[in-house]
Amino acid sequence: MKQDILSLSFDELSRSLEELGEKKFRATQIYQWIWTKRVRNFNEMSNLSQTLRDRLAETYFFQTVKIATPQKSSDGSCKFAFSLNDGNIVEGVLIPAKDRVTACISTQVGCGMQCTFCATASLGFTRNLSVGEITDQYFVMDSYAQQHMGNGISNIVYMGMGEPLMNYVAVTQSVARLIDPKTVGLAPSRITLSTSGIIKNIIKLADNGFPCNLAVSLHAPKDLLRTQLMPINKTNPIAKLSDALAYYHEKTNNRITIEYMLLKGVNDSLQNARDLAEFTKRFPVKINVIEFNPHKAASYQKSDRQALDAFVNFLKGLNLIVNVRYSKGRDIAAACGQLAAKHRKQN
Repeated sequence: MKQDILSLSFDELSRSLEELGEKKFRATQIYQWIWTKRVRNFNEMSNLSQTLRDRLAETYFFQTVKIATPQKSSDGSCKFAFSLNDGNIVEGVLIPAKDRVTACISTQVGCGMQCTFCATASLGFTRNLSVGEITDQYFVMDSYAQQHMGNGISNIVYMGMGEPLMNYVAVTQSVARLIDPKTVGLAPSRITLSTSGIIKNIIKLADNGFPCNLAVSLHAPKDLLRTQLMPINKTNPIAKLSDALAYYHEKTNNRITIEYMLLKGVNDSLQNARDLAEFTKRFPVKINVIEFNPHKAASYQKSDRQALDAFVNFLKGLNLIVNVRYSKGRDIAAACGQLAAKHRKQN
């Protein structure tokens, strides 16, 4: 069977080519074509013989993504529907700002976490994305950003469709490709992985020295409420999540981002703010307070401005770092929690 060449590390590609009887330097040439020159057709690899190109085409394939015309928001952000080789669809978003262009990329077709406030949850889980399908979202959107936004992508957030830590191997390998100086060479500080709190894999990130930023979608600081909002809390409860994050900080010395979406009358009281402050005492954090973005799959409402200001000011009064994230792309259903492309195979 053919192998997806985009899912092979440099060492794996080298070993595979050696098994084909090729010399070691071929791996360097091919890796440069794929990851530096971004070529997705063996026939374009002009410094390789035609015989070798034909053999590569017989041995490997490119598991890539294709885009339809992007939807443009009035605020400048763009949403992309990516068609996969098997007919499934995932979404990605480009978010331009004054000094950066951020790409929000997906890691799964659909999502199985069942968070009650998230539109993606209504789709259910279909499958994990491969390394190539994850990184190709970056390459496609980076090309678009360079052509239409004046700058390429400066930051990546693994915050699109899916739970990144339920696709641990492909996600961490995709990060390795994107920060590798021989490929894209992004600074690890420019990449953020967001998780709903998969404890065993947070610990694995810590043990493996994860070099990038970690964000945790908390949304409620007590088990009863968090389980209502996020069923994953049943098996990954707050006390054990706190232990895992303390361990992560101990191993990496990195500040952890806490994501907290305010839902009117649900998790936006001053008592909720007190409980959130208590949760953050064991490790340094930055708190991103997020507006709820309405969609048909959930009946929640966003908190009113008075409740938001009171919540934020209480936390700031404790000298916590708090940012309010006003979502972009809401008019094209590209804001946080709104990604819900029809993702089943088309007949």
